[in-house]
Amino acid sequence: MKGFDPVTLATPVFVLLVILEIVLARMGRIKARYEARDTATSLTMGLGSTLAGLPFAGISFAAALWLYQYRLFEIPMTAVWAWVGVFLAEDLTYYVFHRLSHERRFWWASHVNHHTSQHYNLSTALRQTWTGGAAGTWLLWLPLSLVGFPPAMVAIQKGISLVYQFWIHTESIGRTPAWFEAVFNTPSHHRVHHARNPRYLDRNYAGILIVWDRLFGSFTPELDEEPCRYGIVKNLGTFNPLRVAFHEWIGIAQDIVRQPRHTLGWLFGRPGWSPDGSRETSASLRARWEAGLSSSPVAKTTGEGDREAVEGALV
Repeated sequence: MKGFDPVTLATPVFVLLVILEIVLARMGRIKARYEARDTATSLTMGLGSTLAGLPFAGISFAAALWLYQYRLFEIPMTAVWAWVGVFLAEDLTYYVFHRLSHERRFWWASHVNHHTSQHYNLSTALRQTWTGGAAGTWLLWLPLSLVGFPPAMVAIQKGISLVYQFWIHTESIGRTPAWFEAVFNTPSHHRVHHARNPRYLDRNYAGILIVWDRLFGSFTPELDEEPCRYGIVKNLGTFNPLRVAFHEWIGIAQDIVRQPRHTLGWLFGRPGWSPDGSRETSASLRARWEAGLSSSPVAKTTGEGDREAVEGALV
C-alpha cells in the first residue's frame, strides 16, 4: 500500500483513453475536438511536469515525514474512517490550492499553462505545470501530516484525486444525473472552470467534490444558452511548450523590472492587477459583463494569435 501510486498506474490508461476519444470523434460517435499541435503541446507539458516534479516530490514527502513526527493524533491507515477523513481533508486542501492558484498571480503563473488550450478534451488534462513544485504549492498539504494522516496516505489520496480529475476534461459527456452533479465535480462543472466567458471566469475550483464551491460561493453551472469558450482571456497563439510553461513568469519579471516599487502587487495581486487599474482582472471583466457595458469583453481582450490557435485540422 505504501508504494501504491495511482497516477503512475493510470498513465497508460490515460494515453489509451485519449487515443480512443480521438478515434470515436473521427468516427462521429462522440463530440470531441482535437488539433494535432495542441495535443502534442499538452502531451509535452505532461511529460515535462512529471520530470520537473520528481525532485520536489522527494522534498515534499521528506517534509511531510518530518512533520509527522510531531503529529497531533494517531490515525491508522487501516481504518475506514481514516480514509474518509483524508478524502475530505485532502479534497478541501485541493480546493484551497486551486482557488489560490487562480486568485494570486505568483501561483497563477505556475497554473496558467493548464488553461492555455483552446480545446477541451482528455489530452487537456495532461497539460500540467512545470513550475508548481518551485512555487511551493505542495506546502499546503503538509498540515495533513501534522494532524496525523500518514504521509503515504496523503500521497495516495492526492493521486486518487488527480486520476479522478482526468475524466472530467471532456466535451463528450454531457450532464450526469442531478444527484451526482450536486455532489461531485463533473465534466459539465469543469468545462465552466476552463471557460473564458466572463460569466464563467474563476469558478468551480473543485477536485472531486463540488460541494466546496457551493459552500464557499464559487459555483456556477454550465448553461446551454452560453457554450463555453476555452483558453485564457488573452490567448497565447502559440504551441511552443516553453512559452506555455513560462510566459506568465516572464510577464511578472518584466513588470517588476519596469516598476520595482510595486513588486508585491505584481507577485501577489490578482492576475491582471496593475497599480493604475489599466489592466483587467477576472472580477472587472465579470463586473463589466454584469453591467452590460460590453457585449463581449473577452472578444475585445483576446489577442490576434487566437485565430492561429483555433485554426487547423479539427475533429
